[in-house]
Amino acid sequence: MMILQDWRFYALMSALFASITAITGKLGMHDLSSNQATWIRAVVILIFTSILLLFRGEWKLETTLPAKSLVFLFISGLATCMSWLFYFHALKLGPASKVAPIDKLSILFTILFSYLFLAEMITIKTFIGGALIFAGSVFLVL
Repeated sequence: MMILQDWRFYALMSALFASITAITGKLGMHDLSSNQATWIRAVVILIFTSILLLFRGEWKLETTLPAKSLVFLFISGLATCMSWLFYFHALKLGPASKVAPIDKLSILFTILFSYLFLAEMITIKTFIGGALIFAGSVFLVL
């Protein structure tokens, strides 16, 4: 299997860049409010993804956008915004080495919500893994 076709590669890259986000975000917020830092990040993301869409030939407005997709992506955008606002405020107030493990408890919410809304099963392996993530986060924060 080619690595670029494997979802695990992209998940690992996401984790790597999330780590870089925590460190550079903490360093970059020294003289800014957490809200200003979030806004700057959002602008950078808007510019970067716009350039990416342009160069990949994906910059086009569909004549009919599915309403269901728009609603869920709008909610996703709001949730992302709230996550970033809370995350950056936590980074402003606390150490990155303690904020990041708490933030990663989102994994547990994702497991629960994927069960409730996507009908994904929670296996014994998933349950034990979730418990270990919870215990590890608590251990790192104490």
